[in-house]
Amino acid sequence: MKNKAIAYPYVGWMALFVAAPILIIVFYAFSSAAGGFTLEHFRDMTLYAAAFGRSLLLAAVATVASLLIGYPMAYFLSRSGGWVHRMATMLIMLPMWMNFLLRTYAWSFLLERNGLINRFFSLFGLGPFQMIDTQGAIVLGMVYNFIPYMILPIFSVIEKMDPKVIEAAQDLGADSVTVFRRVVFPLSLPGVLSGITMVFIPSVSTFAISGLLGGNKTLLLGNLIDMQFLGSAYNPHLGSAISLVMMVIVMGCMAVMNHFGDGEQGVTL
Repeated sequence: MKNKAIAYPYVGWMALFVAAPILIIVFYAFSSAAGGFTLEHFRDMTLYAAAFGRSLLLAAVATVASLLIGYPMAYFLSRSGGWVHRMATMLIMLPMWMNFLLRTYAWSFLLERNGLINRFFSLFGLGPFQMIDTQGAIVLGMVYNFIPYMILPIFSVIEKMDPKVIEAAQDLGADSVTVFRRVVFPLSLPGVLSGITMVFIPSVSTFAISGLLGGNKTLLLGNLIDMQFLGSAYNPHLGSAISLVMMVIVMGCMAVMNHFGDGEQGVTL
C-alpha cells in the first residue's frame, strides 16, 4: 500500500494536466456553441483537407531528410572517440541549449533576400534567391530543429551494439557493406523508428516554424489550430475537432512504428 501511495501525486498530475485537457478537447469537438451534440465541426474539416495533406507531406519530407542526414552522423559519432566524439556531441547538443524561437529566427535572417546566404551568392554574381517564405524553408527549419531527436536515439542503439556480433560477421566472410546491411542497420532499427517518431510528430504539428519561415503563406495544421483559438477566425469547437483528428493521426503513426519495432527479430547473415 505504501508503494502505491508514492504514485498518487503522479496520477493526480496526469489527471489534471493530461486527461482533463483531452476531455475538454473532446467535449468542444463534439458540441455546438449552444452546448448540444454535433458532428458539424468534423464535416467542416473537409474544407481544410489541403492543410492536412500539406502538413503530412512536409513532415514526411523533413523526417526522411533527417534520417538521411542523421543516420551517418549517428554512426560516425558511435565509432569516434576522444576529442572528436566530445566535439561532435557538443555540436549536436549545442543548438538544443538555445531557445527554439531564437534558432528559428536566426534562419529567417539567413534566408531573407538581403540575408547572409544571398549576400554570399552575390559575390559570385548569383541571386538573390527567394528562400524565405517557401515550403523549402519550412522543411529546413524542421530538419534543423528536430534532427537531434533523430541522431541521439540511433547513436544510443549503435553505441550499445556488441562488437562481437560484428566481428562474427566479418569472420564469416562478410565485407563492410554486408556487415552494415545485414547486421548494423537491422540492429539499429529500434533507434531509427524512435527517431522517426520523435521527428515526425513535432513536425506535423508545428506552427512556429511555418509562421516564421513560411511567412504564414503555407497553412499547416498547427497554424490552422492556432487560428481557431487565437486568430480572428475564433472557433474553439473547430479547433478542438482538428486537434482531436491530429491526435488520432499521431497515435496511429506511433502504433505503426511500434508494430514494426516489435516485429524486428534480430539479424540473419
